[in-house]
Amino acid sequence: MCGIVGYIGNKKALPIVLSGLERLEYRGYDSFGFCVLGKEKFLYKEAGKISKAEEVRGFDWEGTVGISHTRWATTGEVTRENAHPHCDCKEEIFVVHNGIIENYKQLKEKLIKEGHVFRSETDTEVIAHLIEKHFRGNLEEAVMKALKEVRGTYGLAVVSTRDPDKIVAARLSSPLIIGVNNNEFLIASDPSAVITTTKQIIFLEDNEIAVLKRDGLTILKEEKERQKEPETIDWDVEQSEKGGYKHFMLKEIMEEPNVIEDAMRGRLLLEQGNVKLGGLEFVQTKLRKIDNLFLIGCGTAYYACRTGEYMLEEYADLLVQTDIGSEFRYRKPIINKNTAAIFISQSGETADTLAALREMKEKGVLSLGITNVVGSSQARETDAGVYTRSGPEIAVASTKALLGQLTILAMITVYLGRQRNMSLIMGKRIVSEIQKLPQLAREILKQKEEIKRIAEKYNKYRDFWFIGRKYNYPIALEGALKLKEISYVHAEGVAGGELKHGPLALVDENCPTVAICPTDSVYEKMVANIEEIKARKGKVIAVATEGNEKIKEIVDDVIYIPKTLEMLTPILSVIPLHFFAYYFADSLDRDVDKPKNLAKSVTVE
Repeated sequence: MCGIVGYIGNKKALPIVLSGLERLEYRGYDSFGFCVLGKEKFLYKEAGKISKAEEVRGFDWEGTVGISHTRWATTGEVTRENAHPHCDCKEEIFVVHNGIIENYKQLKEKLIKEGHVFRSETDTEVIAHLIEKHFRGNLEEAVMKALKEVRGTYGLAVVSTRDPDKIVAARLSSPLIIGVNNNEFLIASDPSAVITTTKQIIFLEDNEIAVLKRDGLTILKEEKERQKEPETIDWDVEQSEKGGYKHFMLKEIMEEPNVIEDAMRGRLLLEQGNVKLGGLEFVQTKLRKIDNLFLIGCGTAYYACRTGEYMLEEYADLLVQTDIGSEFRYRKPIINKNTAAIFISQSGETADTLAALREMKEKGVLSLGITNVVGSSQARETDAGVYTRSGPEIAVASTKALLGQLTILAMITVYLGRQRNMSLIMGKRIVSEIQKLPQLAREILKQKEEIKRIAEKYNKYRDFWFIGRKYNYPIALEGALKLKEISYVHAEGVAGGELKHGPLALVDENCPTVAICPTDSVYEKMVANIEEIKARKGKVIAVATEGNEKIKEIVDDVIYIPKTLEMLTPILSVIPLHFFAYYFADSLDRDVDKPKNLAKSVTVE
């Protein structure tokens, strides 16, 4: 949520920061603004979409230093006054900020007593006034002094007409990267904002302050200079654009077979019945000793955890517990010296998941990560981990990232299982079936028009149940989440066996059910659940295994998936649910890529 883009160099800053902001629209926002410094300052901010800036886009503004921001409201309503950048009393210091300043009310009261005049309701504005208070001619010194007074999280960029040829940036628990391109520098909250200019990236770490000038970059931590070399990001502009599809979400669903393929590439050892996960090699001895494993994530990543729990318990002989990141840190989990934890996040910047990670590290627990973003906070802070290699995911509702996470979890299951009691024969069988998944997934893509027809058939309904059992119970939760996220209709996921414990009270002809019922160990149980629904005149859409013609006798519509191992069915069964949610929402003309009230990366608690 929220986005930052800044530029300093020899080019005009206005078109660069505006273009960068547009590349961050996917994160979700409700207002925007920018400040460009040249011979004069140019400040513009507005509630609403960046398209409102068309009136200024063509301005021939000479300024070559600029900062900009997309805001997702937390403290203060959605108004022009609350949009960033925020400034000091004299409009000489300008700040854009992601995060939350927890003690802003106390600071604001103190500053008002000292004579400062506030223009907004936001927590961010106190930073501008604190910098003003401490400014003695050097911007970075004033920023460092101001930040010593704040409590909370921040990724911020600051410019000043009183020290005009620099941008000062700082980070604490909110991501910031620096793009390096010869004698020009960019600051951003996401690499997608800078890839049109450079692929050379420096990731700021917590408590680091960066000073960007045309003649160089200085990074400070605890007022001491640090040397950091840029890393090269391995995706390009084309990867972050729609590629001819109507929405990013549809493009990303169509990429799901490639995501599975990229996640497994070079990692499958068929003859050994095992996998090679380079990121785990140097902790493999420690992993042999664990007997207790936590899986922690938020949202869709949490559903990946729930699915992984079934995999790891059945095939790796581990005691596995799953937790929502936002709840975990308020528990008192039972851990011992043989406990490990896996943290799952697409961005690697999910605030609640990072908080849980830091809590476990404080307790000395071996911490592993599954993430998509190289250099993210999670990637740097875990003891070891595996990248999903899913490429940029632009749509707010996560789809392809889940496929990467599930594929990695299946491989980790083999990896840990072979360390324990999994036989060579079973290892070979699972690895062989993982290898087939991309092609099986492509077979599902061929059904997208049929799934579209079914979605449009049901688009008048406003209440849905999604049911599944065992491996596909978490996928029922995911299907319901996707539908509610982007179409704004009520949907709930429930374990099939729980229907008679309450949910059946709501089943009738106005409340359809999506039943995930592949031919597996709980198929007969799922059929019984479907019959319970049909007895109450409920309509049923089934996700079933190819060749199961008998299911048509008891349901209203069927979407087929290819046959695979039971533990791998979630990787296939979730694809039709993503299509269903997409086409359902699109038929209602929803803003599919940027659903209301939501943001891509949840970097505040």
